[in-house]
Amino acid sequence: MSSGYDGATYPGILLRDGPTGQRAALAGGPDVWEVIAARQAIKAASPELDGDELVTEMMASTGLGRHSVDVALRYYADHRAEIDEWIAANEAAAEQGELLWRAEQARRTVR
Repeated sequence: MSSGYDGATYPGILLRDGPTGQRAALAGGPDVWEVIAARQAIKAASPELDGDELVTEMMASTGLGRHSVDVALRYYADHRAEIDEWIAANEAAAEQGELLWRAEQARRTVR
């Protein structure tokens, strides 16, 4: 993923390699998709939040500073499909993990 990456446009963003490919991340911090997933969770819980209030809440929930949140939002604005794909893949993996866990719990109670 992370096509079209430009370090000058996104200061503080770097590309990390992993088993599922390269992903955009904050230098010394979380992946951009994790910051945006936090934003989506905040918006789902408090849809009235917007602008500076939303950024302030993102800072509080992620422990990131204003610059990091802003650069993650800027990267997301330009690479929405890529970040949304990472979020969807993470949600699918979490759902699969929960299904496996529930199946294991059910198997244990049958004994």
